[in-house]
Amino acid sequence: MTESLRQRIEDALVEVRPYLAVDNGDIEIVRYEESTGVLELRFLGACKTCSMSAMTLRAGIERAIRMHLPEIRRVEAVQ
Repeated sequence: MTESLRQRIEDALVEVRPYLAVDNGDIEIVRYEESTGVLELRFLGACKTCSMSAMTLRAGIERAIRMHLPEIRRVEAVQ
């Protein structure tokens, strides 16, 4: 992953991080697979065990990232 792509992803995550922080959580970039367009993220803090994390991933995080980075086709949470 290029440094510029990483920065663009981080910029998109700025929008969702405050919502995660309210519940003592955060998210970090694990890797991006350019050939498939899949971005892997890891939930941190309280978000790791939250039962709503799958919905947060799809409805909040993935939507924000794909709005800014159309080359990313899917966002997945990994351990």
